[in-house]
Amino acid sequence: MKRYRQTFAEIADSLQILEVDWLVDPHSEAVISMLKSLPTLEPVTERHVRDMLASDFRAASTVLRLFLGMAKDEYDRDIPTLFENKGGGGKTQFRIDPVAYVAAFVKLNLLEKINAEIHRPIHWSDRLFGLFEGGWGSARKGQLRGRLLEDFVQEILVQVFTVDQIVPRCQFIGATGKSSEKADFAIPNAADAQILIEVKAFNATGSKQTDVLGDILRIVEQKRDDTSFLLVTDGISWKARASDLRKIIELQNLGKIRKIYTMAMAEELKLDLISLKHSSGL
Repeated sequence: MKRYRQTFAEIADSLQILEVDWLVDPHSEAVISMLKSLPTLEPVTERHVRDMLASDFRAASTVLRLFLGMAKDEYDRDIPTLFENKGGGGKTQFRIDPVAYVAAFVKLNLLEKINAEIHRPIHWSDRLFGLFEGGWGSARKGQLRGRLLEDFVQEILVQVFTVDQIVPRCQFIGATGKSSEKADFAIPNAADAQILIEVKAFNATGSKQTDVLGDILRIVEQKRDDTSFLLVTDGISWKARASDLRKIIELQNLGKIRKIYTMAMAEELKLDLISLKHSSGL
């Protein structure tokens, strides 16, 4: 073979889209076959779901995930929490008690979603919508969950403080008189925050959770000791990473975090903010 000096243009001009047919795969074929086998003249029941899982657990799990509208990592992480201390929600758990296994999915409105989807009129755009949802939509859901929790906190804050006392998404000044760290809310200002609030909706991948812990630790390290630091978090995914949640709770127990809240603790958060407002003279 002769020596040859290639150029960028030569390679770039030869690049092309790599088209693959993902349908030519045993698992894909099994999932599609199972979807086509679902009854259309009668409602899908728990018995149908049990039969699917019994015939091909892996394919059936993918079918259930599709109807629930969950990404694979989300499904693999969150579904086991439905069977906490009962086997983890895998194939063995199904074999032990098929009725109870499927009943756990029924609580997620699985049957309603399956039957509604089966009888929904089909349009050509549905396939493209599915592709869009699986890509950009999956990533966007994580962002929207974060915004949902931020809006939840914002609604409570405006009931307690004036608008000019609420500084969202800011870089606050810490104990040393400078800081590179940010917080979701600083009250009454970022230059001398008496209250810092960080909002973390945890429903993402493991790497994202590492960011959650890192963000919290950096705020703890840089804030003044007399600044009240509140953490608002939520998401069933924490159950799958209980050890990390325990680390955050340990920070609260050490006084590094004044208090941790979830959406279920809305009234508690409001009352505590009112108390902090009065004690801080705000």
